[in-house]
Amino acid sequence: MFVVIVNVNVKSDRIEAFKTATIENASNSINEPGIARFDVLQQQDDPTKFVLIEVYRTPDDPAKHKETAHYKKWRDTVADMMVESRTSIKYNSVFPDDTNW
Repeated sequence: MFVVIVNVNVKSDRIEAFKTATIENASNSINEPGIARFDVLQQQDDPTKFVLIEVYRTPDDPAKHKETAHYKKWRDTVADMMVESRTSIKYNSVFPDDTNW
């Protein structure tokens, strides 16, 4: 599995709108054949900070995800909600093995 961790810092007055748009994107994303998991996390002590955990079946699947209508809608919708550009780090899954995702 190929995992992407995305960090997002949202403007304090846009938190709820960001959550709504992001949940819509995640709900559609988990139906893509190349996505095993798509989690949306909000930091407890700073509700303006979010982490997206995206688990893809192959390293090619993130590019396919970025071509979907729901991703493009999310990207454009949340662009002005962020304090700064989102950042991401890519990982290879070590455990569990691919069959247990």
